Amino acid sequence: MGPLDAVWHLTNLFLPALMLGAIAAGLAKLLWRRQLAGVRWRRLAGASAAAAAVVVVLGLVVFGRDGRMATYAGMVLATAGALWWWGFGPGR
Repeated sequence: MGPLDAVWHLTNLFLPALMLGAIAAGLAKLLWRRQLAGVRWRRLAGASAAAAAVVVVLGLVVFGRDGRMATYAGMVLATAGALWWWGFGPGR
């Protein structure tokens, strides 16, 4: 595997986590417009994408491969937890 292939593999590994974080933060800002007015979208998206990326790595370690449904469910839960923490909880 060459360096370009390695870059593509890492991109495809973390892209679902990044997209989930960005979409979830955007929807949260849209749904809870008043409550999240003081919280920047970047902060919400970064925290939720980082939480989802950690779950992706944990899923890879635990299951030995990526793309398992349990990993995706964990990504959704981690994203929701990060959005709550930074949007409504003690991290605000």
